[in-house]
Amino acid sequence: MQARHAATIGAALAAAVVFAGFVAAQQANPRFGKWKLKQEPPATNIMTYEPAGSGGMKVTVESKNAQGREQKWTYTTMLDGNDVPIDGHPSADMCSVKKIDDRTNEITNKKNGRVIQVITNVITPDGRTINNTYKNFNEKAEQTTTTTAVYEKMQ
Repeated sequence: MQARHAATIGAALAAAVVFAGFVAAQQANPRFGKWKLKQEPPATNIMTYEPAGSGGMKVTVESKNAQGREQKWTYTTMLDGNDVPIDGHPSADMCSVKKIDDRTNEITNKKNGRVIQVITNVITPDGRTINNTYKNFNEKAEQTTTTTAVYEKMQ
């Protein structure tokens, strides 16, 4: 009976340690959670950041345009600048994410090894808004456009 009780306590302690680690990871990266693109309906765009591995994150983007076309893409990064595959992206097949500082990440999207877009992703000090600046590039590696988007944390 004591062995069974000790095993139950051990399992409970292990679960508590895993949960505490998850909570610590949540607190360590203010991006974790769901973010909605600040725009007028009927289009929607939701970005979800989740902890992954030791210090990394899984990013999922789900969008629906005004015509009702839905898209969903995802990737997992360790924020180390290494290329990782993007699943489901309409124009990119790889990306890399580099942590610049505690509030800034740089995301480079590629198609067939060519840089098509560089995104500077900055979270505000209050942790409630993410500002993205998108620099888009053509086949000659020339910057063609720069656009911006603002995401607000969903409660």
